[in-house]
Amino acid sequence: MNSHKNQSFATRLRCAWTGLKHAVRAEHSLKFQLGAFVLLVTFLIIVRPRPHWWALAMLASGGVFAAELCNTAIEELADHLHPEVHARIRVVKDCAAAAVLVMVLGAIAVGIALLVSLVRRG
Repeated sequence: MNSHKNQSFATRLRCAWTGLKHAVRAEHSLKFQLGAFVLLVTFLIIVRPRPHWWALAMLASGGVFAAELCNTAIEELADHLHPEVHARIRVVKDCAAAAVLVMVLGAIAVGIALLVSLVRRG
């Protein structure tokens, strides 16, 4: 029986927090995205957009973080299972990185739409 199944919410939350801390320490892109998130929140506090813009910005940011965490998990697993360079593993890693790129482009689109909205409002 798998000892990781059906654990308490507190245990699962602790595991998730541990994974997040590891990823932020290990991945430069997550550090960059965390810095961008702090700047975004600061910007939103200053310009005070309507609540739906806050929601869109938080969803887009959460999506970027989630995609980056999935990418990190895939890379860690692939490197563990197949440490040497392999063409098929490279494709897997590239696809995971592409998922992050797609999410980042979506987040940028939300940012552009927010800026256009603010300019029109102003």
